Amino acid sequence: MQRANLLEKVLKSGVVSVVRADSPEKAIKIVEAVVAGGISSIELTYSVPKANDVIAKLVEKYQGTNVVIGAGTVLDPTSARLAIIAGAQFVVSPSFNVEVAKICNLYQIPYVPGILTPKEAQIALEYGSELIKLFPGDITGPKMIKDLKGPFPYINILPSGGVNVDNVADWFAAGAAAVSAGGGVTAPALTGDYAAVTENAKKFIAAFEEAQK
Repeated sequence: MQRANLLEKVLKSGVVSVVRADSPEKAIKIVEAVVAGGISSIELTYSVPKANDVIAKLVEKYQGTNVVIGAGTVLDPTSARLAIIAGAQFVVSPSFNVEVAKICNLYQIPYVPGILTPKEAQIALEYGSELIKLFPGDITGPKMIKDLKGPFPYINILPSGGVNVDNVADWFAAGAAAVSAGGGVTAPALTGDYAAVTENAKKFIAAFEEAQK
């Protein structure tokens, strides 16, 4: 049940915020700002220094809440296992990796691999991925989801790349299960404007809620 419960939290949240930073302290500040804006699914990328320590601190901080902390840019099974030990509640990759899929299945953690073709989508499904990242979304556009749902009507797709406040509705209309946003939410953190990060998060959540009507 663990994997199903974690996956449900991510899907219910509607928006996954991808957090990148050049220090652990900045990463935590960004996450706090994003959560303050109402986004409860966080993908902390492995490009963040001491990412495992940051994941552990965030998981502890938000324990007992609806916030879920995932590890992003996970390229190999060693990184996946370290992330899971640190407490990561889902694992995201830019592409599909069989060994990462096996590790996540072993520990009952959702694995969200990036795919760009029907063949990659099928392989990810065969290895148990219940949420699949369409990446880069700015190349494919929302229509790709409709196309994939022809042969794979049961596929849950998380578009990543090219998602912004103005096209959130288009992605959900095409059948997205949730959307992933990076700089569209967190860019103001580059200049230390965390309040603007919170405002961006609020706008994304409002767009998600409007798309559900």
